Amino acid sequence: MDLSYPATMSQSWEASIKDELHMVEEEIRRSIRSEQPILTEICDYVISSGGKRMRPGVTLLSYLANGGKDVSEAIKIAAAFEMIHSATLIHDDINDRSEMRRGKQSAYKRYGLQEALVSGDFLFVKAFAIGGFFNEEIVSLVAEACTAIAESEIVQFEKEGQVAPLDIYLGIIEGKTAKPIMAGARIGAYLAEAGPDRIHAMGEYGLNIGMAFQIIDDILDIVGTEKTLGKPRMVDFDEGKATLPLIHAMKDPMVGGRISELFHKKVKSEDDVEEAVDLISRTKAIELSRTKAKEYAAKALEALADIPDSIHKQGLRLLAETVVDRKH
Repeated sequence: MDLSYPATMSQSWEASIKDELHMVEEEIRRSIRSEQPILTEICDYVISSGGKRMRPGVTLLSYLANGGKDVSEAIKIAAAFEMIHSATLIHDDINDRSEMRRGKQSAYKRYGLQEALVSGDFLFVKAFAIGGFFNEEIVSLVAEACTAIAESEIVQFEKEGQVAPLDIYLGIIEGKTAKPIMAGARIGAYLAEAGPDRIHAMGEYGLNIGMAFQIIDDILDIVGTEKTLGKPRMVDFDEGKATLPLIHAMKDPMVGGRISELFHKKVKSEDDVEEAVDLISRTKAIELSRTKAKEYAAKALEALADIPDSIHKQGLRLLAETVVDRKH
């Protein structure tokens, strides 16, 4: 599948939904207001720290590409998905003991462990308060996405320090990243009153975009810099999480054994990390992983085949290109 686009197309995937994304931000700000100012402050700190807004973007583009007219409901559910994502980031940083996020201190480092933990819970509750306004079908899809996040995190904890089989890795990233994006894409089409085939197609788009996104994220953890990532690189390696590029690298006949030896160290020095980066660069691990991400992006584009052409479908196509080509 060709991932190139005509020169006349906008180079920004979110160009057609800038106003709607601004409305999502306003919806989030309204939703995180609390009688306890510290809750609002911590939530605002996390949400204002940046992020690609891909999750609400996919929901909005799915809604509009399928003929949705009144964006008010789509904006609410898009905001809910971004709040759920922000909640998971707060909790992930606590679980992983990550001190930096998007170039700033993690919430728990800035405000304290208990305060951050409760703020993550608060975001989840507020997101479900939004979801509760919708029918059982939508509530069920949101709940399934959150269940997938929790279950995949448990599997990831259990596999820390191990080189899990490829299918386990793919299952983890499907649960923690791809299924929530899939749910948002399906709900967007559902709210636009698309038929079952279109809803399924948008779900396939979201699932495959999510898989591609996470694989590229795992590549950037190795090849990126602290400046571009907003956090130290090789975090997954240091924490004993075997991502796709690490799985490929440890299979290399020349240097895989040494990479595996370094990976299995419980405490890794800076020299260990730098040596691992150098050794991985001598393998085809990054190339193989990027190829896999492009395969998922191509599947996402294939899912759009029966969606009518529009600037919003164009945005979905451009997102596929952006996901696989991004540098941070």
